[in-house]
Amino acid sequence: MPQVSQFQLHLLRAMYLLMVIGLALTAWPAVLFPDNRVGDSHAVVQSMLVAYSLLSLLGLRYPLQMIPVLLVEIIWKSTWVIAFALPMKMSVGLDEYASAVMFACVMGIILTPISIPWKYVYQQYVKAAGDPWRSATKK
Repeated sequence: MPQVSQFQLHLLRAMYLLMVIGLALTAWPAVLFPDNRVGDSHAVVQSMLVAYSLLSLLGLRYPLQMIPVLLVEIIWKSTWVIAFALPMKMSVGLDEYASAVMFACVMGIILTPISIPWKYVYQQYVKAAGDPWRSATKK
C-alpha cells in the first residue's frame, strides 16, 4: 500500500472540513428550518447533502477511509455540470440558482481532485483484489 504523507492527510481533512462548513451553511438550514414540509426533489437533494456533510464530518477522523465520498463528489458535480448546466447555459442561460450551483460545482471539480491521493486510490480501488462474491465452501 502506498504511503500517504501527512501533508496529503491534511489536504484531505481540509477538503472534508470545507464540505462540512459549506453544507452546514447551505443544506442544514433548509432541513432544520424548512419553508414548508413537502417531499419534492428539493427536499430530497437537501437531505442527500446533509448526509454528505455527516460523512464528511467522519472524514475528518478517517480521511483515507472516506475517500469514496470525495469520489462521489467529483462524479455528481461533473455529471450535473456536463449534463445539465452547460446545455442550459448554451441554450436559455442559467438563472440565479443554477449559476450559484454551477459555481459550487466547478469549485468542487477543481479542488477535490487536488486533495485526493491518487496513487493510494489506484492501489486501493483499482489494483487491489476485490472482495469475494461468495464465501469459500468447505468440502
